[in-house]
Amino acid sequence: MMYVFLCFLVFNLISFFVPKRLIPIEIYATCVFAYAYGITTDLVLDMHYNLYGYFQKGFQWLSLLAVIMYFPSISFLFLNFYPSNKGFGRKVLYILSWTLFSVAFEWFVVNTDFFYYNGWKILYSALVYPIIFLILVGNLKLVRKIMASK
Repeated sequence: MMYVFLCFLVFNLISFFVPKRLIPIEIYATCVFAYAYGITTDLVLDMHYNLYGYFQKGFQWLSLLAVIMYFPSISFLFLNFYPSNKGFGRKVLYILSWTLFSVAFEWFVVNTDFFYYNGWKILYSALVYPIIFLILVGNLKLVRKIMASK
């Protein structure tokens, strides 16, 4: 478990120190959206359908800390370097690279007993991650559209 939180700390430090390509309101909107999206997804898939969970069944404060540390930092890093001005192929490759990273990291986390499956399979995650990343891109586009309309 300590290694997982160490990874989360590293993700947050990288997020803090990388050159920012997003403006502050985009960073804020991305982080808040990622947190809300992550919590909502976990409530439905973990608490309601019991497909997976953190540590053991039910709520744990450490799992909340994990969500706070993980979803915003990874979402920011993904969007901060997203090749929005590049071609379709480059975007697909970028999303597939992040999907591969996410699946590998999830596999690591499951094997540390920080996270468990109860009907969920890593294949489902591999299929869902590209959709999640596209939703993050869509949210950033919406934020930019809202900002441009002012």
